[in-house]
Amino acid sequence: MSVQVAAPAVELKELSGPMDKAAGPPCEPVTPHPPGHGVAACPLTVTEREAAPAPSCAGERPPLSGCPGLSAAGLPPGAAKVPQASAMKRSDPHHPQHRHRDGGDSGGAAAEALVSPDGTVTEAPRTVKKIQFADQKQEFNKRPTKIGRRSLSRSISQSSTDSYSSAASYTDSSDDETSPRDKQQKNSKGSSDFCVKNIKQAEFGRREIEIAEQEMPALMALRKRAQGEKPLAGAKIVGCTHITAQTAVLMETLGALGAQCRWAACNIYSTLNEVAAALAESGFPVFAWKGESEDDFWWCIDRCVNVEGWQPNMILDDGGDLTHWIYKKYPNMFKKIKGIVEESVTGVHRLYQLSKAGKLCVPAMNVNDSVTKQKFDNLYCCRESILDGLKRTTDMMFGGKQVVVCGYGEVGKGCCAALKAMGSIVYVTEIDPICALQACMDGFRLVKLNEVIRQVDIVITCTGNKNVVTREHLDRMKNSCIVCNMGHSNTEIDVASLRTPELTWERVRSQVDHVIWPDGKRIVLLAEGRLLNLSCSTVPTFVLSITATTQALALIELYNAPEGRYKQDVYLLPKKMDEYVASLHLPTFDAHLTELTDEQAKYLGLNKNGPFKPNYYRCCSSSSFLLPRAWGTRAGRVEGTGFNPTGPLRRYQGVSG
Repeated sequence: MSVQVAAPAVELKELSGPMDKAAGPPCEPVTPHPPGHGVAACPLTVTEREAAPAPSCAGERPPLSGCPGLSAAGLPPGAAKVPQASAMKRSDPHHPQHRHRDGGDSGGAAAEALVSPDGTVTEAPRTVKKIQFADQKQEFNKRPTKIGRRSLSRSISQSSTDSYSSAASYTDSSDDETSPRDKQQKNSKGSSDFCVKNIKQAEFGRREIEIAEQEMPALMALRKRAQGEKPLAGAKIVGCTHITAQTAVLMETLGALGAQCRWAACNIYSTLNEVAAALAESGFPVFAWKGESEDDFWWCIDRCVNVEGWQPNMILDDGGDLTHWIYKKYPNMFKKIKGIVEESVTGVHRLYQLSKAGKLCVPAMNVNDSVTKQKFDNLYCCRESILDGLKRTTDMMFGGKQVVVCGYGEVGKGCCAALKAMGSIVYVTEIDPICALQACMDGFRLVKLNEVIRQVDIVITCTGNKNVVTREHLDRMKNSCIVCNMGHSNTEIDVASLRTPELTWERVRSQVDHVIWPDGKRIVLLAEGRLLNLSCSTVPTFVLSITATTQALALIELYNAPEGRYKQDVYLLPKKMDEYVASLHLPTFDAHLTELTDEQAKYLGLNKNGPFKPNYYRCCSSSSFLLPRAWGTRAGRVEGTGFNPTGPLRRYQGVSG
């Protein structure tokens, strides 16, 4: 068997053994051997090795000089090399030769079998640690067959998709392209009142839910404390939120408190298929899967609402789509609905529009502007998940990159803080002087988008408004600029303007598209302009526990409120409830609150047990439904926001940071 000489020079080492005497005295310095010599890697320079002529075949070796005791074949006098290794196979599979053949601990050395004149079989001394067998090289150089190439290409593509898909390894691994709407599925109880990707993934989803429960202490504590009282007994809740493991914990908590639930997804990319399957297996009517079309999205919502013999009396919404659908298709349902709980900026904005127009039929609870939502979910969640989403989709390094963040509300603050900590150069656009001043005080340069659009590497929107990044901006971006959205709605980036014949769309990964201009310039669009973190990565479970607990308490409050307490308007969560949610999470950190003395409480005019903040207290709210000042304040730009173009830009007095 021929060997190929390793490129780096290898020092010969003396080995004691039966072959030492047969091999003669140690070699003296020798003249360099040409490539292909079978004894050892020779200390030739690269130039010398390239210049040395290669032998015509493995069996032709030039004579050696300077190595007494070795023949031209590199063997001791009288020893004959076995022509084929297979002729000397041993029955013991653990023999060193067999371990080497199987990739064992041979250290890369060639253990050659030698036969001495008396018939004794021995191994040649190992003088080289890393050499490559010629037949091994041939094997790696072989071109794969057509089938092999296709199989390899597919496996690489699938691996890439799975690695960068949203959250779960099971979500995108299925080869079944059949629409869930065309499948007939039943859970183990025989129910078919659901529509998910694959009910067989339920076991995997159950594991994810169990893991999430460990990081959601407040919700689990609420479930334990209140399930005996069943405060939601008789409640029929229809929900439209992201369907993740964290949402599943919320749904199962609502069920434990006595509620009946039907659920759809508020985002076509954020659903975890295995979690949806686990919920369906547990008996929850869930209608959602990852990668829904727009038609599927509304079909799923309709299946939740329009069911014979069941009518909702509570709504839990995230984005306002469910509320909008009922208002548009089934307005009579509002006669039995007791209230709406809305989480997102976009949904809250729609509720205020309905209230202002006198069309809001039921009380609504604004969870988005609660302190626990703004200060924790919007800030801390986005501070961690923005990096996760960008890394999974682009593999980029943040150090030295120029980034513009549109909006410096709580989401914008979290994004800017994370990117700054990674060494990025961060610019901020804002319309609100208060948030703008905060950005300046935090060390960020306040700009108009037009001023930096040609030079930035990443554009991130987090305003909740529409057309924040227009086609004009997209045309002026540099090659390979990354564009993404951290707001709830997909209206911030004008993606529709990119779907034109002159532009080419190229899907390179799950949720990653290259949009290519005729001159070859391309931008990297993530999640088609939808919410980046939940579409392309995951979000921290613990911080979602805060939001989910707030939602559960808001549902309990609205459902059990006596008639007349809440009118047909939008309400903020009572401050006492905010503080209760926070207190449920403190034991996780082994935190100990200081208690006011009677004298201190009297001095401050507070109850010793709270609330400790006035009802008008708010953290500095996000720029929500607002757009960066880069586009001026023409009425057309702010139409639909409910704001005067010249201000004031906030709904509440007494804004605190």
